[in-house]
Amino acid sequence: MKKVAFIGAYDKTDFLLYLGKIITVLGKRVLIIDASITQKAKYVVPVIHPTASYLTEYEQMDVAVGFNDLDEIRGYLGLASEEELPYDYCLLDIDSFKSYSDYNAGEAIKKYFVTSFDVYSLKKGLEAISGITEKIPLTKVLFSKNFLREEDEYLEFLSMNYNIEWEKEHIDFPFDTGEQNAIIENQRTAKLNFKNLSSTYKAALQQLAEGILEQEGIGGGEIGRTIRKIEKGA
Repeated sequence: MKKVAFIGAYDKTDFLLYLGKIITVLGKRVLIIDASITQKAKYVVPVIHPTASYLTEYEQMDVAVGFNDLDEIRGYLGLASEEELPYDYCLLDIDSFKSYSDYNAGEAIKKYFVTSFDVYSLKKGLEAISGITEKIPLTKVLFSKNFLREEDEYLEFLSMNYNIEWEKEHIDFPFDTGEQNAIIENQRTAKLNFKNLSSTYKAALQQLAEGILEQEGIGGGEIGRTIRKIEKGA
C-alpha cells in the first residue's frame, strides 16, 4: 500500500474525496484516512451507525475516521499486526505532527502541503511539520482566488526555518463562491458530482492524480478521460 500525505490546517476533506474517486475509477483500491483534529469526514461522508472510530465505504472507496494509527485500522479489519492493508493507495489527511508521526507519513511516496493564504492556515499548517528533523520534499497545493506572487513569497518566508525542500511543481486550486456552491450541493446530496466543478478545479485534480500515479505509468490523457467518464456518471 502506497501512502500519500496531505499535510496542513486547511480543510482537505472534499478534494481528497474527489481525488480518491478518480484513483478508484482507474481501478485502484483507495483508503482515505481522516487523521485530522476536526475529523470533518465524520460529518461529510454518509454513515449509518457512526461510532468513535469506524471505516465506511463511500463511492467505491473506504474512509476511516477516529483511528490513531494503521495498527488500529488493522485491528478493526481483523488483520494481524504489520499485515498489509488491502488497498493500493492510502490518502492521509494530516494536520498535526502527532498524526504525521503516528501514521509514519515520512514513508509516503508523495507529500503535499495544503494551504490557503490566510495566516491561520499558513502558520497552523507549518506547525504540523515543526517536529520533523529530517529534510522532507513537499509539493505546494494552494487554494486561492488570485494566486499572487506575494502570497507565495510570504509562505516561503514563513517556512524558512523548517526542514522543507519545496518541489518546483505546485498545484493551484481555485477558491470562489461558485466552486464552494458546487461542493456544498454535493455534500447535501451525498454524491461526488464532477459536473458543476470548474475546469480549473478538475485540472488541479488531474495534476494531483498524475503526480501520485506516475509510478504506475498512468498519464494525463488516461486521467483526463477518467474524469470525463466520472462526469457522465461512472
